[in-house]
Amino acid sequence: MFSIILPGRPCLTDIVAIDPQPTGQATKFAFKFPLTPYFSEIVVFFLPGTVLPQDTAAAIYIQYPDAEFQFIGALANETPSAVFKVTPPRRTEAQDEDQMLDDASAAGNAANSSPAVTLGISIEPVQVVAPQVAALEAESGNNKSGGSTELVRQTQQKGISTKVLAQRIIGNAFNFLASFAGSDPSGGGQEVVPLKAFQDWWTKFERRVNVDPTFLEREDPRASG
Repeated sequence: MFSIILPGRPCLTDIVAIDPQPTGQATKFAFKFPLTPYFSEIVVFFLPGTVLPQDTAAAIYIQYPDAEFQFIGALANETPSAVFKVTPPRRTEAQDEDQMLDDASAAGNAANSSPAVTLGISIEPVQVVAPQVAALEAESGNNKSGGSTELVRQTQQKGISTKVLAQRIIGNAFNFLASFAGSDPSGGGQEVVPLKAFQDWWTKFERRVNVDPTFLEREDPRASG
């Protein structure tokens, strides 16, 4: 489902499901890789064909040696890849020397060449993940978690359905065009609106969307355009 890249290292695809379900639909996964050489970014992305269940997100956690897991961001169907900035602990010369001795005693066992880092991916409800993203970005003061800002924005928009959005667009147009309605010149007793009035509404509507893309989320459908 997922893959990761650390700059200067091969792409990792050896993901492990850590909560296998009877149905085969695991929700928690993990990658393990050496702490060295030093890295400050991790690219996480969906493999082709990966689609998360509706209203869920992939929460990304990292665990350094002798530390707890920490949340570093999230992915979603709308943002299937991102670069996450991280700050692994730097090893001291004394630690490197100790590691060299451990490597020698392990007779060249590559598994012991460096302490392991675990990257965890957990499929969780978007309502659970979004507050963590917001808190992370408020703490960092920048887009530390790559595509996660988009996740917060999209989650906030979950409160307005497509049906309600369509009703508000129609209501906005109706309120604007009503003042231009006039009697049908053919005498049919119907009210008609000049095409130019619709063109004027569309121009005004586009301009307002560009200035304030979320105004329809706040606008009462009966409000004037």
